[in-house]
Amino acid sequence: MTAALQLQDVKKRHIALPQDHGSWVFLISPLLIGLFAGGGWTAATPFLILGAFSAFIMRQPVTIAVKVLSGRRSRRELAAAVFWIGAYGVLALISLAGLILNGYAYLLYLVIPGVPVFAWHLLLVSRRAERRQLGVELVGSGVLALAAPAAYWVGRGGMDPAGWWLFALSWLQSAASIIYAYLRLEQRVLSTVPELPERLAMGRRALLYALFNLLAVLGLSLAGLFPPLLPLPFALQFAETLYGTLRPAVGYKPTAIGIRQLIVSSIFTLMFIITWNL
Repeated sequence: MTAALQLQDVKKRHIALPQDHGSWVFLISPLLIGLFAGGGWTAATPFLILGAFSAFIMRQPVTIAVKVLSGRRSRRELAAAVFWIGAYGVLALISLAGLILNGYAYLLYLVIPGVPVFAWHLLLVSRRAERRQLGVELVGSGVLALAAPAAYWVGRGGMDPAGWWLFALSWLQSAASIIYAYLRLEQRVLSTVPELPERLAMGRRALLYALFNLLAVLGLSLAGLFPPLLPLPFALQFAETLYGTLRPAVGYKPTAIGIRQLIVSSIFTLMFIITWNL
């Protein structure tokens, strides 16, 4: 009976995989942008992908373990959490070995910023205060955006300053997307659609983030630093933010908001890849 129960716990998705499904796009989008911008698939690319995903999903069983140790979940889940931490740790070590053997040991420096951010998250988890922490989410999206230069450098065969531009652009898009998601979640609990001035006031921060991104990329494209059509995906993000500001998500379910965000982010990623390579 005990063995069966343990096996059942190991199979539980909430222990093995992140449950905040919207966060996946903040890793996958920069990773795809870096891979396609890098222009090539090398022997180290599979190890980079393996390492990025194993590190990303490992946070779930670690979080569960912290919840167990802080008395928030049953101790019965601790063994399953340790199992998945070990499994993902093995994959991370395989990735580490592959990157080092292929000459990309310097990519490990990109892991350093993630350590204090993850520790911050775990501290909040232990205090039951991890939900709706905008600051952690914004900084965390920046850590995930480091997948863009990592993938770009692997594709190019070495460090290239353009990788840092990809990092900055990916982080700016993610940050604007997070701010916009908070706006939509704030709108959904409204009883009625507010008057236009109130709608604009509610969406002010999200609009400023998206507008800043668009104007910054447009200016750098006009200066010849970026491809001429690169502002288009950022124009899409601004248009979506403006639409969401004017058409509040009153009564929307969080799932519906998340699906729309995922679709827009996917289109943004595709447009970015196409316009960067033109």
